[in-house]
Amino acid sequence: MTVTADRRPARGPGVREAILDVAAAQFAEHGIRAVSADRILAEAGFSKVTFYRHFPTKDDAVVAYLERELARVRAVIEASGSDELDRDALAAALTEEMCRPHFRGCPFINAAAEYPEPDHPVRRVVAEFRALMVAAIDAWLARRGVEERAGLAEQIMMLRDGALVAGYLDHDPDGVARALADAIGALVRESS
Repeated sequence: MTVTADRRPARGPGVREAILDVAAAQFAEHGIRAVSADRILAEAGFSKVTFYRHFPTKDDAVVAYLERELARVRAVIEASGSDELDRDALAAALTEEMCRPHFRGCPFINAAAEYPEPDHPVRRVVAEFRALMVAAIDAWLARRGVEERAGLAEQIMMLRDGALVAGYLDHDPDGVARALADAIGALVRESS
């Protein structure tokens, strides 16, 4: 694989990842619809031919970006040692994104807002993310012996969504994580 002077790959699978790295940063910083393929290319330093070889449309790049985020979330869930998480650790895990650079809210919530069509491929990735998260929360509740879990995982997911918005608006990730932990604790106590 050839590497350019600025260490970007000129060919091979690294090109796709390099384009996605730039796209992810641009989407997080400016929003998906506000970022054109040309803007990504200008920042990444690749030609249109190269971009469209890897992503036939900008929406394909958006789907790839969200799938990469989904894989990251899945890996965090699998590696988290979920059996060991107490409500504070769960709240911290659910709000971990707020500490990432250029945080502008949940990438999945933001994508859903920018792609309102329910059958769009972007929305399918968003739905997969939400199903993964609700299942992980439900499994966490089951391991804690919570028997009345119907709807509880969805409620915690909704609290997580609100916590991420609050974290973005208030710039207080620690306070938001504490408030979320308290809310999760109250819901679990009420259901036990």
